[in-house]
Amino acid sequence: MKNPKVALVYDFDGTLSPKNMQEFSFIEALGMDSSQFWSKTEKLSKEQDASGILCYMKLMLEEANHAGISVKRDSFVKFGKTVELYNGVKEWFSLINEYGKKLGLEIEHYINSSGLKEMIEGTPIADEFKKIYACSFLYDVNDVAIWPAVAVDFTNKTQFLFKINKGIEEVSDNKRINEYVPEDQRPIPFKRMIYFGDGETDIPCMKMVKQNGGYSIAVYKPKDSKKRKTAEKLILDNRVNFVCPADYQENQDVYKVVTTILEKMKRDYDFDTLLNRHLENAKKHNEN
Repeated sequence: MKNPKVALVYDFDGTLSPKNMQEFSFIEALGMDSSQFWSKTEKLSKEQDASGILCYMKLMLEEANHAGISVKRDSFVKFGKTVELYNGVKEWFSLINEYGKKLGLEIEHYINSSGLKEMIEGTPIADEFKKIYACSFLYDVNDVAIWPAVAVDFTNKTQFLFKINKGIEEVSDNKRINEYVPEDQRPIPFKRMIYFGDGETDIPCMKMVKQNGGYSIAVYKPKDSKKRKTAEKLILDNRVNFVCPADYQENQDVYKVVTTILEKMKRDYDFDTLLNRHLENAKKHNEN
């Protein structure tokens, strides 16, 4: 028998990285500061009653063109190389994969982010993910960004959890995602998911995973009392299971929580397997 799969699903900005990814070098290259860029995004969103995600993507292209900054795919990837990560993130995946392997679990990692996929692809951890679900652009024949291809906001993030649940990688697939599949036949049931988020935009996903038997972890920037208070409100409102500082080093809180969850998942899987075996044996006995 194959080892049961477990999905670890991460938001990116504020969860694996301390800031929005555009704030490390892209906005600076535009000749703006972060507050100017996001204020302009919010103003456009309110004036046009439009999606904040689509507005930030429009402004990325518009302001880059005004500043003479390339909007080719590889340029966004290069900007992604400057994105900083929280302590321990680079080593996290091998640590958890090895721990899961010892338990007899197959760990898969996913990104579910409102940030830009192309920038995430430039980070040193991009290859750790089975799939990166995030905003992205359409490109012309010269590989120049011309239009949003995927816009991921806080509500439609939940669709990607169902894709993981059913083993569907293509964002464009809108047929298989709606087909009925019994829960016990889905590659990764919700009860074997762990969701990592940092704030309000992750609430629908964190709550959905938790309600369906999985586990949600709200992380916050270490030593930031305001961020900690925001995260703790989520556990007080019964929207997440755990709250931890965003430090992914071995033996820190996140590591201890996740390894404990993995141990429980393996015990629950073994218990369910035992129950099903006894049920099948009884069926066979009564058929004879």
